[in-house]
Amino acid sequence: MSSEISQKPYLIRALWEWCNDQGVTPQILVEIDAQTHVPHGFDDDGKIVLDISMDATQNLELGNEWVSFQARFGTVAEQIDVPINRIAAIFAAETGQGMGFEVTDSTEPAASTPPEAESTPTKSSPLKLVK
Repeated sequence: MSSEISQKPYLIRALWEWCNDQGVTPQILVEIDAQTHVPHGFDDDGKIVLDISMDATQNLELGNEWVSFQARFGTVAEQIDVPINRIAAIFAAETGQGMGFEVTDSTEPAASTPPEAESTPTKSSPLKLVK
């Protein structure tokens, strides 16, 4: 039997969509670790709350392993990369309604690199320009 796929990323996407449908602001509570890429100085005792609304983010990707997006902190645009396993909750900022999750450490090295940071070897194209 194959390993079970976590429900967590699916629940995060569903609650994000629910928040948007309700007109409330989706936020995530993240427990920061070495794989978490968030701006320094905005955390509170190793935790940070991030606004993941459509208005606050650019290029938001709610993947199965990572939540990635760009956002402004003050006047500085920052790339944010959060492993799914470090998300402790997703909730509506206005009402507090949402869902909490167990936070775990990364166990596989492959899960410790955000998708855009992974490098693939560059191969020359077999295609040639014909004039």
